[in-house]
Amino acid sequence: MRPLSLLTQLRPMRRSLALLALVALAACGGQPRPGPQTGFAFQAQPEPPRTRVALLLPLSGQQAALGRAMQQAAELALFENGNPGVDFVLQDTRGTTGGAAEAARSAISDGARIIVGPLTAAEASAVSVSARSARVPVLAFTNDAAQGGAGIWTMGVTPAQQVRRVVGAAASAGARRIGLGARDDAFGRALAQALREVANELSLPPPTIALHPARNEPGAAARELAATVGPEGLDAVIIGYAGPAARVYAAGLVAGGLPVPPLRILGHALWAQDGGLANEAALQGATFAAPDPRARSRFEQRFESAFGQRPPRLAGVAYDAAGIAARAVVSNNGDVAGGDVFAGADGPIRLMQDGTALRGLALFRMEPSGDATVIDPAPMPGAAGF
Repeated sequence: MRPLSLLTQLRPMRRSLALLALVALAACGGQPRPGPQTGFAFQAQPEPPRTRVALLLPLSGQQAALGRAMQQAAELALFENGNPGVDFVLQDTRGTTGGAAEAARSAISDGARIIVGPLTAAEASAVSVSARSARVPVLAFTNDAAQGGAGIWTMGVTPAQQVRRVVGAAASAGARRIGLGARDDAFGRALAQALREVANELSLPPPTIALHPARNEPGAAARELAATVGPEGLDAVIIGYAGPAARVYAAGLVAGGLPVPPLRILGHALWAQDGGLANEAALQGATFAAPDPRARSRFEQRFESAFGQRPPRLAGVAYDAAGIAARAVVSNNGDVAGGDVFAGADGPIRLMQDGTALRGLALFRMEPSGDATVIDPAPMPGAAGF
């Protein structure tokens, strides 16, 4: 099946807008001059050359609904950037690594200058081989920073950025001894690595890190962490769990002898989607970093106005990547480069040379009411201290 060009969907809209422009000119008195023999003379303008940008999305399989929503987010980004020189071309990854690799090869052979997608870290790894060989930049949706570099950018909010934001704020408030409790999985290990790096950057003591097997009960894991702390105790603990497990872990820290306060509880961006965390008394006053909700609200309103439904969370990443690709066609002749700040669906975003997308993250506090309130808005990515 041939890939479907999104431009074919936009051409009728462009023709309608052109007709409306002619009507407006006539209404303002701007009458075209008749030609010498044929009356009104109109000269058709050739379409400008277009740059192909491939969208690698799961358009079939279990993630098809998400893929369609991400397609719509990309369409919205193209429309808002108003770039007639971009031709978005859909490629179905089928939600598999093999499908993603095949889609990338097909896109490159069809002349794509930029690839937007695919969805997961494994798919991004499969795409990177052919993309790097052909020198085609990739704006992947994953937040796995290990996939970035050498022409591949990871567009998701990385654990490292979240840790840097909350630990930096805690250190500014006087915290020095930082701990981490999380499952021993990819996310937990990423949090641990980030905490070690941030502690070193801020000249803090080596952090206390406790990664537990997934089968361990969170409360017992928290008490185990508390038992390893020396007489000086801890000033703050990052809880790498989410949902009910985060609440159980926080209660376990208190039961293990680490009262809150003075212990500061720090979290991560997944907490922004859980309105019940403050039901646990130990999590009231906890802080975490997440995208700015004001920017997200504006994006969701525009999406809903265009498509009649609210977008899923990951649609924002597709909007960001597609918008950056469309801008790259205008400003850099299709070459993706770092440095510029883009107003993304979840706030400001800046591409870095190391293959990460640096995002401005707001700082939130869990209130006794159960709401998470912004206590420090998202800074400009790359600003001092961020």
